[in-house]
Amino acid sequence: MARLKVKYTEEIAPALMKKFQYKSVMQIPNLSKVIVNVGCGDSKNNAKEIEAICKDIAAITGQKPVVTKARKSVANFKVREGENIGVMVTLRGDKMWEFLDRLFCVALPRVRDFRGINPNSFDGRGNYAMGLKEQLIFPEIEYDKVDKIRGMNIVICTTAKTDEEAKELLTQIGAPFYA
Repeated sequence: MARLKVKYTEEIAPALMKKFQYKSVMQIPNLSKVIVNVGCGDSKNNAKEIEAICKDIAAITGQKPVVTKARKSVANFKVREGENIGVMVTLRGDKMWEFLDRLFCVALPRVRDFRGINPNSFDGRGNYAMGLKEQLIFPEIEYDKVDKIRGMNIVICTTAKTDEEAKELLTQIGAPFYA
């Protein structure tokens, strides 16, 4: 079982129950999924670049990614319906806990001049979204084998009803918010 999941069940869940005074154990906020998304609009016609993005994301998350396709044609973006526009992975269960542990404890501290993540990036319903400028902060990526530096979006979905509950949950888990 993942280290962070054990910490959640033994320490974090009882602390949240006490702080927010829930009547039922089912009201305690929990993590439901983590979505990692890389947009590749500039390389939509290049199959080798999309394959390289898939390989990087698979190494980072430990799960095979899905290539996302455009739903509609948008002339301003020069995108046609059905074109490859991104790569994404949805993590649940132990892989989600392992990924968050690596993100908070290993990857984010490797960012140059890192002071913390933005505490205002909640969506109003308890979900947190953040962006990374490069995939090189993850130790699974070898610097020499990277053809292009790409950013990614990471969305952490929780069962919390409010942003305050979600922020407390992520703080307890170890998310490095700046003050």
